[in-house]
Amino acid sequence: VDVIVTAESFAAPLCESEGVELVHIEFQREAVGWVMRVYIDKEGGVTLDDCANINRQLGDLLDVGLENIWPYRLEVSSPGTHRPLSKLSDFGRFQGRLAAIRIRTPVEGQKNFKGILKDVCGETIHLHMEDKTVTIPFQEIVRARLA
Repeated sequence: VDVIVTAESFAAPLCESEGVELVHIEFQREAVGWVMRVYIDKEGGVTLDDCANINRQLGDLLDVGLENIWPYRLEVSSPGTHRPLSKLSDFGRFQGRLAAIRIRTPVEGQKNFKGILKDVCGETIHLHMEDKTVTIPFQEIVRARLA
């Protein structure tokens, strides 16, 4: 069972019905055990009440949908200033902003990039670094965040 895909299948319609955007879901082992982190956003920013509301409802849905996995802690929060960029549309939406991107296969001998999001062309992102613009294939991105 792909935990993130299953969680998204419950979280996306819930967030839409509650008027918030599902930004990103992470599921990872940490010192405290397994943690599922769900990032939400909305115009004007999310409130503590928004997070608590989504956490309560999503927790109930996941108790049923993910009943056969190991124990985990659910956290719902705002993406903050280092917002994850996970959808292709995110890269266009935050054009002109500083981003840090890690990719699978090296481009020009490197896997980690930091620069200004220039534009999106088809399935590629153009990132302007100090002296050049790098073309990064979207499907190669492992992790990307606003910096």
